[in-house]
Amino acid sequence: MLDDIELTIVMPCLDEEHTLGACVDEARGYLDSHSVAGEVVIADNGSSDRSVQVAEEHGARVVHVPKRGYGAALAGGITAARGRYVVMGDCDKSYDFRDLDAFLGKLRDGYDMVVGNRFQGCIEPGAMPWLNRYFGNPFLTFVGRLFFGTPCHDFYCGQRAFRREAIEAMQLRSQGMEYALEMLAKGTKMGLCIGEVPVTLRPDGRGRPPHLRRWRDGWRSLRFFLLYSPRWMFLYPGIAMMVLGLAVGAWLLPGPREVAGTQLDVHTLAYASVSVVLGLQLVVFSVIGKLLALISGLHPPHARLERWLAAWRLELGALSGLVLGSAGLALSLVATAGWVRSDFGELDPFHTMRLVIPGGLLICVGIQAIIASFLIGMVQPILVKVRRAG
Repeated sequence: MLDDIELTIVMPCLDEEHTLGACVDEARGYLDSHSVAGEVVIADNGSSDRSVQVAEEHGARVVHVPKRGYGAALAGGITAARGRYVVMGDCDKSYDFRDLDAFLGKLRDGYDMVVGNRFQGCIEPGAMPWLNRYFGNPFLTFVGRLFFGTPCHDFYCGQRAFRREAIEAMQLRSQGMEYALEMLAKGTKMGLCIGEVPVTLRPDGRGRPPHLRRWRDGWRSLRFFLLYSPRWMFLYPGIAMMVLGLAVGAWLLPGPREVAGTQLDVHTLAYASVSVVLGLQLVVFSVIGKLLALISGLHPPHARLERWLAAWRLELGALSGLVLGSAGLALSLVATAGWVRSDFGELDPFHTMRLVIPGGLLICVGIQAIIASFLIGMVQPILVKVRRAG
């Protein structure tokens, strides 16, 4: 009976005929020796060697996934899985399928996802390049933990397990190596119970270069983190720029200041205003980006943001922008009146610019607020419609 299958072991495959048979034997051996009702599924991603024949000869079920990519292969294998739980792992002999008790035990205890940790386990000599081991993986894992709050300490371990229903509920979109990162980021955002267990990483037995490319995939990881987290890409830098610009501007507005023998005046005030304008733009981008991510399904529902969006009114935002812009225009008129009083002659720039710069800043901020209000107003009904359809 298909309903009796507890565990499916999924291995994505692309030209792995030399190592695939041994990996399938390890996986089937675990299922048999531990009396676990399960199956081994090979998600073949268009192999041109004997990988499919080898998999079938060793008793695995082969699922053909024509769409290329590590994530696409895994998604195809998971979709075809019949077990309540799924263990995934590469079929290059780098991971040990002979003992999956730690993974299965946590799943049985109620965890939604269990991720392997090679650093808490064992990394055999030659299994991981030193640059990946001591810099790349720790740095990118730190960034991932910082951005998403994920409890795992090895974002790139390819051996992990999960409840099949939990993964299906995520509706993962990535087709390439980012699939594993999206799994962790989205699982954390959805509030899944995520744990980790130590695993052993062995030198792969391919006898050829791996599919992954260190620098290219490192950049793809960092790009994914930034695109998937509008807070860190836009919101936090934007707030920092606004606070810094406003603080420096308020400090310089009464008059010039001296720091370490250097006088700061209206020139610095101008750059402070630029910082405020750019910071506000980034904050607006973060809101729009978050809304688009919610609409596309890239991010799971965000109750607090959606409550704010339901209470938000375009007219209020536009009115706020109009008030700010009018204040800026008033300051500009005051500066212009001073010019008129001097019969359009020369003005003291260090005095006049203390009116012109704040006036221009308020006009820019007001216009930005009005434009942002209309943009959010355009996106708001789309999100509501998607939520009702879902």
